[in-house]
Amino acid sequence: MSELQWQKSSFSGPDGANGECIEVATGPTGPALRESDRPQAVLTLAPSSLRALLEHARQSRSAALW
Repeated sequence: MSELQWQKSSFSGPDGANGECIEVATGPTGPALRESDRPQAVLTLAPSSLRALLEHARQSRSAALW
C-alpha cells in the first residue's frame, strides 16, 4: 500500500507534531487509513464504513463539548 498517495489530517499540526497523525488515501477497493508512526498498519474499509466512523467521531466530539 506504499504506492498510495497518503494525505495527513489538517489537525496534525506542522510536520505531524508529536507523531499523532492519521493519514488517508484512496485505495483500489476504497478508503485506507493509517497512523503516521505505524505506516505498515493500514486499515481499508468500505466508503459507508468510513462515513459511519467519521459521523461517530463527530457526534462523540460534540457530546464531549456539552
